[in-house]
Amino acid sequence: MEPSFFYGSMYVSYGIGVALAIATFVITYFLFDMSRLNIFFLIMAILVLGMPVVIRLSRNIWINLFLDYDPAKAKS
Repeated sequence: MEPSFFYGSMYVSYGIGVALAIATFVITYFLFDMSRLNIFFLIMAILVLGMPVVIRLSRNIWINLFLDYDPAKAKS
């Protein structure tokens, strides 16, 4: 793998993290009426605990933008 692959994956990971943070804020602020400080701690906890999933997902999204899946190569 090229080092630039991981740089691109990092940008995708940033986008996923921002989307998670915004979704968490909107849900907790408008539906559960939590304070902003509690929301901040909840967002940090979700981002830290979800980091392995976000990193793997961002690498998969980034590589699928450039490569296609070939079932014949997967069998061999």
